[in-house]
Amino acid sequence: MTAALRILLVENDELFRLGLRTKLEQQPDIEVVAEATDGEMAVWLTNHSQPDVVILDVNIPGIGGVEACRQIKQQHRKLPILVLTSLFQKSLITRLIDVGVQGFCLKGLKVKVLLLAVRSLAAGASWWDQVGTAQIREVFQTYHSNSTATETTKQPENEQSNSTETEKATQPEPLTKREQEVLALLALGKTNQEIAEIMYITPGTVRVHVHGILKKLEVRDRTQAALVAIQKQLVDVTLLSKD
Repeated sequence: MTAALRILLVENDELFRLGLRTKLEQQPDIEVVAEATDGEMAVWLTNHSQPDVVILDVNIPGIGGVEACRQIKQQHRKLPILVLTSLFQKSLITRLIDVGVQGFCLKGLKVKVLLLAVRSLAAGASWWDQVGTAQIREVFQTYHSNSTATETTKQPENEQSNSTETEKATQPEPLTKREQEVLALLALGKTNQEIAEIMYITPGTVRVHVHGILKKLEVRDRTQAALVAIQKQLVDVTLLSKD
């Protein structure tokens, strides 16, 4: 028999937390192993309860949800975090991307959608609702615009060399120029068919490139690939200026 998914709930609204726990534990494959009501408790319980997925509201007392996510990811890099919140600001998505969160949903979603999100994260995929996905694309477009505007400002040669060496040590296997082009379009939300038409290649060739990108970046889906592109600045923004 497959072991149940171990969930850590981080929510300071007692009634909402109770309702969420009840809904989750109605599922035979899910177990809520711990509950936290503030950021410090969330970090401590993550270390001591060994959850498979953390469900967290960013609007919590103490160090706050975003800082709690950052500290959790520092200690447990591969542990998936699903942010489930009623709080939404455009800057929030950028901060969640920066700390490595894999999922985002606004409260009020249907139970079956929440369960799908939790199971997807546990399986290694990401899950961002429509609001989150739209903001990921906007973040990438902003990053592209800002990078294009400043790309002519060069570092001194010695500083540039040192920075490059540091980046090489932390980045995954380098993408080819073609893969960078495909990744940039993925991050902008383009489908395989749209990418094929833009790049004048076949959809089958696009699928091959996408498979290569996911393998090199060690991610499971297109959204995660887009997040990595933003976090590690893997895309040569000059490739997008041809549009």
